[in-house]
Amino acid sequence: MRVVVALACLAAAKFANVYVPILYKYAIDSLDGSGGVIALPLGVIFAYGAARVASLTFAELRDAVFAKVGQRAIRTIALSVFRHLHALSLRFHLERQTGGLSRSIERGTMAISTLLSFMLFSILPTILEMVLVFVILWTLLDLWFALVTIATVIAYITYTLTVTEWRLEFRRRMNEQDNRANTRAIDSLLNYETVKYFANEDHEAQRYDEALRAYEKAGVLSQASLSVLNIGQAVIISSGMTAVMYMAGSGIVAGTMTLGDFVLANTYLLQLYQPLGFFGFVYREIKQSLIDMEKLFDLLIVPHEVADAPDAPELSLNGAELSFEDVHFAYDPRREILKGISFNVPAGRTVAIVGPSGSGKSTIARLLFRFYDVGSGRILIDGQDIRSVTQRSLRAAIGIVPQDTVLFNDTIEYNLLYGRPSAAPVEARRAAELAHIAESVMRMPDGYKTVVGERGLKLSGGEKQRVAIARTILKDPKLLILDEATSALDSKTEQSIQANLRELSVGRTTVTIAHRLSTVIDADQIVVIDAGRIVERGTHTELLAADAEYALMWRRQQEHGNQDAASGDGKTTE
Repeated sequence: MRVVVALACLAAAKFANVYVPILYKYAIDSLDGSGGVIALPLGVIFAYGAARVASLTFAELRDAVFAKVGQRAIRTIALSVFRHLHALSLRFHLERQTGGLSRSIERGTMAISTLLSFMLFSILPTILEMVLVFVILWTLLDLWFALVTIATVIAYITYTLTVTEWRLEFRRRMNEQDNRANTRAIDSLLNYETVKYFANEDHEAQRYDEALRAYEKAGVLSQASLSVLNIGQAVIISSGMTAVMYMAGSGIVAGTMTLGDFVLANTYLLQLYQPLGFFGFVYREIKQSLIDMEKLFDLLIVPHEVADAPDAPELSLNGAELSFEDVHFAYDPRREILKGISFNVPAGRTVAIVGPSGSGKSTIARLLFRFYDVGSGRILIDGQDIRSVTQRSLRAAIGIVPQDTVLFNDTIEYNLLYGRPSAAPVEARRAAELAHIAESVMRMPDGYKTVVGERGLKLSGGEKQRVAIARTILKDPKLLILDEATSALDSKTEQSIQANLRELSVGRTTVTIAHRLSTVIDADQIVVIDAGRIVERGTHTELLAADAEYALMWRRQQEHGNQDAASGDGKTTE
């Protein structure tokens, strides 16, 4: 309905606009005095003023009515893209370039409004006005006036389209270099500490300048080509106006036309060429909008690598027994990561997964969350294949304290409540106490309102890890994953946190992924993985008695711990 009303206002504005020169002609003829009598044409003058006001009023009403349509379109598409990006697999997000992606979304959503506005309010009204002017010139003056005007318009449009199409290549290059420069800038700023560690500020500035230099070159070519376009347009418009004025002047000399006719023809041409003067810009913006929208919609057609099955039910929990059955998985088909992993965690029990770096331990957590689907085999929770239930219900049932905790650039309270947004602030504070972070938070000037910075960089590694533990406590999941949960903590804090984690694990099915074996000695079962295969399993005592891979790892870590104790070199992150 808003589009229909906006188009009606557009038509009214254009009809008022094309009637303005006719009223202007009548006023000129009345004041010409060639007939010997001059009378003040008050009615025509007032009608002229009313027509101009009506043209402007209807144009503004058109924009006001249509504004909600454009803004709602931007909102709808932006939200669709945002939801789609969150629905894509971890593989997409590991391979993305954040800077370029954010620019594509920003330009694409704005392109929707630009396209709607220009198509409806620039192209359509210009065509309507051209038709009306052609009919009026033919009716009031002569067919030749109409033909010269139309020929000029066609020449103008043809030239503009041809040159603008040539110029688009420079604009594409500018966009590519803009994305490249933006990606490099954001990547460098996100890795600020790494840049400082290696004193590579000049190197980063050089890389950024390299992208800016390419953008500069494309920008110069784009501006030079724009000058060529503008000069050619001016030549065509001036030629058309000169021809029309010559014909009108000849008509006045011959006595077949009035001074008002001369003004009428000239005014129509000026009025018609004004929107045409923006035609190159409009055409370029429409083409650019289509390119930007294409990049945006390319994101929307990226397939969901991990998708819910049609009519998938929610996960039904009854204790949260976990089973891996002959699970094979590879990020790249050429290199298999997990090679037939099978283990069972009875409801409420704890299994620890240990092994050297790169053995596939953290991959198990990613598969459990369905960031990826298994290549073959099954993962079951209470007998339900996790591929057959909704991802939302699956992830709602699992809590995780990851190895590398990333926080939102918001307050500590917000990050705590992220575990369960519906929880009350007092519940978040209680979780913070259980995670032994409340005391540290209260020492901060702003307490729980302290903003943690980009990715939580204002907090120490230990503080970030304890926030992660607290928000998992707040989530209160049935199944718990501890992925190197205390790896960033000092020895004293680690001991207290381990006690809290043991309390948290009571009654919950728990998978502990660890490198430090001292943190998993109380596990009901320890699974040792090496090169994607289970090489041992059993309790801590049983594995030490077997005197195989686990026992060797244990002795190495004990020797390393004794060396640290002897040197007085205790681990700390504060």
